[in-house]
Amino acid sequence: MQDNNKFGKVGEQLGWISIIGNIVLFVLKYMAGVISGSVALLADAWHTLGDSLSSIIMIVGIRISRKPPDEEHPYGHGRAEWVASLLIGAFLIIIAVGFVRESIERLRDHNDFNYGLLAWVATITSIVVKEIMAQLAFWGSRKTGLKSLKADGWHHRTDSISSVIVLVGLIFGNHVWWVDGALGIIVSLLIFYAAYQIIKENTSAILGEKPDEKTIQSIYLIVKRNCQNEVYLHHLRIHHYGQYKELTAHIMLRGSLTLNQSHEVATSIEDMIKEELQIETTLHVEPYEEDNKEESQKGL
Repeated sequence: MQDNNKFGKVGEQLGWISIIGNIVLFVLKYMAGVISGSVALLADAWHTLGDSLSSIIMIVGIRISRKPPDEEHPYGHGRAEWVASLLIGAFLIIIAVGFVRESIERLRDHNDFNYGLLAWVATITSIVVKEIMAQLAFWGSRKTGLKSLKADGWHHRTDSISSVIVLVGLIFGNHVWWVDGALGIIVSLLIFYAAYQIIKENTSAILGEKPDEKTIQSIYLIVKRNCQNEVYLHHLRIHHYGQYKELTAHIMLRGSLTLNQSHEVATSIEDMIKEELQIETTLHVEPYEEDNKEESQKGL
């Protein structure tokens, strides 16, 4: 629980950095968009403000996920952080739909725009700052394992890429009337893609995923390295609840072992897995006899 609190604090701190930085960038981009009349810049500005809202959702999700288990939620509240990530993805879709609509209207009406110095300053600043914020969020996600922090990082990355696209518009926009509307649509497609990746990853986690090969191998190595008895491990199932993980598995032990001896072996393995992998483990013991060991292991 102490590690969860520490990781949660890291996520919250990065979230507040994101909120403050995005609000400053929004004001700068919005002013540039209004002055120039550029739909791409205005869309990029609202995309940036959307990042602030997603960071607020992330912070709320992290705070809920840090709550300890209670009577109604015996496995804790860790999945609240995944729900927060889904909300971020849904919000990105809403933003993208609005941008597509506005960009199509711009192309249909042949609206005028005129990029100026402020547009250049706002766009270049956004590219640099948003990529730094993305790298911070990805670093925080790797350090803490928080999926919502990774989602927030992708949100920053798409904003940085969209600003790069707007920069292309600054170079050619004053000479080609349709550039601004076309760039608005491209930015929207990037946002759609980011939303798809976020929703796909977190939906898969909520539905349940098989243990990754690295974790399985680590568990087998722990058993092999620390257990003097012959132990055959199979039917591994890992249940994720945010930072809290629970493993259920079957082990086959010699049928000649007493009930107390089998219990000691199982408890020893459970303690080892918890200590080295921070996974709560429950093992179901099955007997095998030496003369039909190979038959007992079929299907493992």
